[in-house]
Amino acid sequence: MCGLTGEVRFDGRRADLAAVERMADRRAARGPDGQGTWARGPVALGHRRLKIIDLSDRGAQPMTDARGEEVTGVFNGCVYNHPELREELRRLGHRFESTSDTEVVLKAYQQWGTACVEHFLGMFAFALVEHRTGRVVLARDRLGIKPLYLARTPGRLRFASTLPALLAAGDVDTSLDPVAVHQYLSWHATVAAPRTVLNGVHKLPPATVRVVEPDGTHRDHRYWQPSYTRRAEYAGMGADEWRDAVLDALRTAVRRRMVSDVEVGVLLSGGLDSSLIVALLADEGLHDLMTFSVGFETEGGEKGDEFRYSDLVAREFDTDHRQLMVPSDRVSMALDGAVAAMSEPMISHDVVAFYLLSEQVSKEVKVVQSGQGADEVFAGYHWYPKLAEVSREDEPERYVATYFDRPHTDLARVLRPDMLPSDDVSGSFVRSHMAVPGAETALDAALRLDTHVMLVDDPVKRVDNMTMAWGLEARVPFLDHELVELAAACPPELKLADGGKGVLKEAGRKLLPHEVVDRPKGYFPVPAIRHMAGPVLERVREALEAPEAKQRGLFQESYVTELLAAPDEHRTNRGANALWQIALLEIWLQTHGIK
Repeated sequence: MCGLTGEVRFDGRRADLAAVERMADRRAARGPDGQGTWARGPVALGHRRLKIIDLSDRGAQPMTDARGEEVTGVFNGCVYNHPELREELRRLGHRFESTSDTEVVLKAYQQWGTACVEHFLGMFAFALVEHRTGRVVLARDRLGIKPLYLARTPGRLRFASTLPALLAAGDVDTSLDPVAVHQYLSWHATVAAPRTVLNGVHKLPPATVRVVEPDGTHRDHRYWQPSYTRRAEYAGMGADEWRDAVLDALRTAVRRRMVSDVEVGVLLSGGLDSSLIVALLADEGLHDLMTFSVGFETEGGEKGDEFRYSDLVAREFDTDHRQLMVPSDRVSMALDGAVAAMSEPMISHDVVAFYLLSEQVSKEVKVVQSGQGADEVFAGYHWYPKLAEVSREDEPERYVATYFDRPHTDLARVLRPDMLPSDDVSGSFVRSHMAVPGAETALDAALRLDTHVMLVDDPVKRVDNMTMAWGLEARVPFLDHELVELAAACPPELKLADGGKGVLKEAGRKLLPHEVVDRPKGYFPVPAIRHMAGPVLERVREALEAPEAKQRGLFQESYVTELLAAPDEHRTNRGANALWQIALLEIWLQTHGIK
């Protein structure tokens, strides 16, 4: 729906509409179908639109409630149950001028106040302004699928759907946050909300409503957190009943995400998760579903595509299937575009894959469903059995030892001394998160952390950034909050069974060919990056030897020299290319003009 921006002043001055327009222009690719601004005194809002729900101009934003002009808002995302909510609100006396979900958000806020978010099924970030009080309300969906970045200075708050949009407005503290850099280098580029790598930019946490008063004070309310315990309502359920419950919940989640006034396709990797989405849509009677797959040239002996499986699924369910094979030199050419589309630096190799795939898919459809999130929600990764072996009390240390890229002690040879926190701040974050009640077993604690922190600020952010860079909206049914609640209650042994995602594999066996369900787990391989193929290495070397990098001096020069001397030899504990990790951060900083 696409990107929002805004500014609120607390110092008696009028909002800077020109700054809001610069932020909106920076997000033009996210919303190519329309733009708008609104200003009143200390508040200004901007929006770029991707037409998906109500294609008429009645769905344009910023949108002001037609009844008495009580509320104006901007909205990004989709409320999948907006038709049902519209009818409920009509029965309560509200009148509608459009069929857009944005108007439903406005009316729902008028009816239920900040509790409106509890009625929404979907992915969203929004900003609402109460005309009478001057109060501004910011909100983000339960799983943080849609982003909302904030830049606060004395007397002013700016917000936007992307971090680069805030940079376009200027006057942002772009100094690096040592704690965030520590997380980036420890946690596979995850930087947990509210932090970003920049001191002057923060993120509204998922499942949070923030009410900002005219004097600049604010209060936050976290409105959702599922319990990772064995709940009474599921007592006595056996493995078959859990399988059927998961399949039914996923079917509902996939069906919800077909709500659209334009065609919806599927990103089909050929793995269990995306294949299940295709199978469920076929089971619903959907014909000629458009599916899309991407592959890359082999490098370093590593195969770069999984077309064998995606083709199998496409044939099985008779989809309208498209393949994209990307040569290695195209990866290096697309790298700078992908980095420019990143709101924060992301090191996973598949970021370029999603960027290139989204470029092609956006020529065919505006909306796709994606299988992102299933591995975190249903314990699909190979390290989860190891995390489940220890006691609940020992889980934080096992998690750090298993999942982190490197221990705190190793960072002394990576970072310059003034950028290295004295304490293991990343490990402390894990220990603090896992100490919170509501996670019964060691695996429950790990899955809660991964689903509500790591997933939000790595895989989900990656998909949103890369798809929206091309005006493509990605919907993630495995992050349907009701499905996540069900999975959180599911016994760990059912998730760990059969090499991981056991209960989901059992559901898959009811619909999919056995070759897809029982195949080895695949990833989105991009061998040119993993093995530092020629053009990629040239770009990495250029960035690390640039004057900006030398002046910044973020990394120890001896460490950089060591990595450049053997680009494909140095690996983090997770197996990632260590050179790529430091280079990507420097490339991102240079790309976004951060000195």
